[in-house]
Amino acid sequence: MNIPSELKYTKDHEWVKIDGDIATVGITDFAQSELGDIVYVEVETLDETLDKEEVFGTVEAVKTVSDLFLPLSGEIVEFNEALEDEPEKVNSDPYGDGWMVKIKISEPSEVDDLMSADDYKALIGA
Repeated sequence: MNIPSELKYTKDHEWVKIDGDIATVGITDFAQSELGDIVYVEVETLDETLDKEEVFGTVEAVKTVSDLFLPLSGEIVEFNEALEDEPEKVNSDPYGDGWMVKIKISEPSEVDDLMSADDYKALIGA
């Protein structure tokens, strides 16, 4: 199970990479393996400002559809459009080419509420 130590994590199995006031968000290796083959990623919240834990999109796998929850309050400033044609990138490279959105963080203090890699490993029993 790949859980990069430099990233932050949520109880909803999303990872967050902080770069200044921009956060890149995707789902974890654990989440994509639990979902199975991902066939569609939908994000209709581009350019919207959402609160932490609001639904910003969905990910559809062969057997299920899961909501995607925003890990930090802010404006969704970018969607990984490559996922429209190649949603399987979420399975093959969840921490790289499979990223989903970038957020302009509006509440920097919320970063402190995210989990470390060790905390996330404990959550999933890795």
